[in-house]
Amino acid sequence: MSSDGAAVSLGHAIDDAKMSKRHRRFWLLAALGILLDGFDFFIIGIVNPLLKQQYNLSAATLGMVSAAAIVGAIFGAGLLGPLADKIGRRRIFIFDLWLFVVFSVACALAPSIGLLIFFRFMVGIAIGLDYPIAASYLAEILPKKARGRWLVGAFSLQAVGILLAAVVGLLILLAVASHAGASATDAQIDIAWRLMLGFGAIPALVIIFVRRKTPESPRWLAQNGREDEAIAVTEALTETKVKVTEKDREKAIEPGEGIKALFQPALFKRNMIRRTVFTAVPWFLMDVATYGVGIFTPTLLAAIAVNSANSNFLTDDIAATKGTALLDIFLPLGFLAAILLVDRVGRVPLQLVGFGMMTVALLVLAFAEGLGGPEPHLPLVLVGFAIFNFFMNAGPNSTTYALPAEVFPSEIRAAGHGFAAACAKLGAAVGVFLFPILLDSIGTSALLYGVAGVTMLALAITRLFRIETTGKSFDEISGRKLTELSPRPSPP
Repeated sequence: MSSDGAAVSLGHAIDDAKMSKRHRRFWLLAALGILLDGFDFFIIGIVNPLLKQQYNLSAATLGMVSAAAIVGAIFGAGLLGPLADKIGRRRIFIFDLWLFVVFSVACALAPSIGLLIFFRFMVGIAIGLDYPIAASYLAEILPKKARGRWLVGAFSLQAVGILLAAVVGLLILLAVASHAGASATDAQIDIAWRLMLGFGAIPALVIIFVRRKTPESPRWLAQNGREDEAIAVTEALTETKVKVTEKDREKAIEPGEGIKALFQPALFKRNMIRRTVFTAVPWFLMDVATYGVGIFTPTLLAAIAVNSANSNFLTDDIAATKGTALLDIFLPLGFLAAILLVDRVGRVPLQLVGFGMMTVALLVLAFAEGLGGPEPHLPLVLVGFAIFNFFMNAGPNSTTYALPAEVFPSEIRAAGHGFAAACAKLGAAVGVFLFPILLDSIGTSALLYGVAGVTMLALAITRLFRIETTGKSFDEISGRKLTELSPRPSPP
């Protein structure tokens, strides 16, 4: 253990450190798992039309295929995520990725739709498990001045995964089209969707290889009696002599209480429920919109602006996928805006503006669909999707990931983030399952107006329960100084 001499507390050393090469390396190791979520998020949207064509699936069955991984993520994030508070972040980093590899391959080999749904559920458990672990780990090693933009930067790798899926999906579809001519056979369609779902195992194996030397979170080590390790990791990270103080060791809540602690009004002067509502409900509502619109963007484009009398299933799917890939350029642009603004403007303002502009975009799309005929309103459709994609990632898709990693204390950070992420995936499951059913029953325009109402509600909840964390240390936002949790103006 380091001598006390000129040493500073472990928590202050981490909060006040400058971003170093080691910070960036640890950031990348933790963040890469989010890429898999983006890949899986997008690839199922390309696979859906292929499954529907091959098996003539009903809207309900297609919804189950789409929602299976998302339902799995609810269990992975909400029920298994709190394990990271008990046994550490590092131990689960590799396990969840091996789970992803095994069941991605199983999806590619699935002999029936029923088993495909089950394997997709298990893939979702792996994805959901990575959410609270990666976010907790990153929040606990990042300096306070850079924490927001690097947390958002981690989540921005979701867009990289989405673009990877777009490229992989489009290349496979073009390969099928080059061999199929006017129409694809069931065998060709079967090979295409299996290759798409199985491809995710490749980046997962790469991430397993680079993650194998990830150290444990020093804050978790300090709270769990492994002080020598905590000091060694922190000194290597910050290049500062540190000591573990009583505050670094302190646990306001036992990790075993997990999700139960999130609903105890007496804890932290009755602010725990506020934190839980603030992080979980807007994320739930956002994912209703994000996953519903995102996964079915190819379907919506085909319905609003792609289908024509002279086209066939395969050409429509390729055209919609190309259009979706083009629109997905606005996803990384939105993340870039969030990275640049989150520590300047603040998390809450970005979330409020993002929800507001997502609502505007959905109203534009609903109006455009009501005009009829693709030719006159295609530019309006593209503008609507571009606004939705950009402001979604410039706002709530970034901030809802970052905030739960900041507002909960270290001893239940994975539980808090896991619960919020589980609520988000529940919203995603609701959106993905109901979207094709409602699309068939009430039509595109009415559905988009309804989703606009969902994003408006998310804006209202954010405004009512807001907690700004920008520029604050974990001592301020851990529950020990709750008087500073009330909303305050964002820094200029």
